[in-house]
Amino acid sequence: MTPPNRRITIKDLAARLAVSTATVSNAFNRPDQLSPALRDRILGEARAVGYLGPDARGRSLRTGRSRIIAVVLADSLTYSLNDAVASEFLAGVAEVLDAHGHTLLLLPSRGGLRLESASMADGFIVYGLLPDPEMHQQLPSQRPLMSVDFDLAGQASVHIDNHAACLTIARHALRHRPSRPAIINLRSTLEPCNGRVIDQPLLSESQTITRVRLTGFHEALSEHHFVPDEVPMWNIEENTFDVCAPVIAEILDLPDDERPDLLLCMSDRIALTVLTLAEQRGLRIPEDLRITGFDGIAEGQYRAPRLTTVRQDSVEKGRVAASMILGLTPRESRLLKTELIVGETAP
Repeated sequence: MTPPNRRITIKDLAARLAVSTATVSNAFNRPDQLSPALRDRILGEARAVGYLGPDARGRSLRTGRSRIIAVVLADSLTYSLNDAVASEFLAGVAEVLDAHGHTLLLLPSRGGLRLESASMADGFIVYGLLPDPEMHQQLPSQRPLMSVDFDLAGQASVHIDNHAACLTIARHALRHRPSRPAIINLRSTLEPCNGRVIDQPLLSESQTITRVRLTGFHEALSEHHFVPDEVPMWNIEENTFDVCAPVIAEILDLPDDERPDLLLCMSDRIALTVLTLAEQRGLRIPEDLRITGFDGIAEGQYRAPRLTTVRQDSVEKGRVAASMILGLTPRESRLLKTELIVGETAP
């Protein structure tokens, strides 16, 4: 019997269950190593006697590993969890980590990294372009590091084929030749700009995926005999309704002979905001205005008219990144395919 005032240990629990301490440890940290019935029996007994699991600090000191993987977020924690694409990506990462007994640590980079938290992680997935391009150098150099949706020199990365995706959807949209096509970018300017892009310098393709998307749009426009530099562009600084709405209202409130009749949008959130505000103004979709998005989020497919968009599998992107950082698959750069979804906003 364990004395009532002493904290129960892994050895105590193993003795009660007549199993090894390694088996108890696996129940908490490597569930794939046990049968579901055995793991349930161990966890049930642990709850009954008040055992909370192996001491992570002690295990880290013994093994040099914490079994924690950090995802370094380019945006705030609130934004990342509310954003459909980012939350799906994190779900994919968490799925793989759960299956292999690892914990997910989220590190938002806006305002600086919490280096005391970062020091605990066994590896790092950097998701999206950081506010400071050199910020990743603050992370422990001896730990594995990889990037998602942008490139870090000398490191593996996971991307979707943004250029091919935007070329494909723009070619589709331009089959019904518009009179006044336009583009709504997402964070594509060197300096913050929430509005019409006139002379603002753009980020390079190595700095942001949205610049790669713009290249795809421009290639399709050239094929259809438009001069890309003469096609008007607007830029959105944050992929939320509240930030998108003022810019889109400015576009939709242009005189009839200036208002675009095709908007190529760099995200579904932008496209859905266009759709909502256009309907409020009595514009007919797609007769008066054709709209395309990018991402394939569920909201765009559940409402009517259904959004024409590019679907990227953000959950699979998370699975691939997590598998690579854990060493389950080779740590080498991957380019994932996308799917054109033709809806009613640009049939």
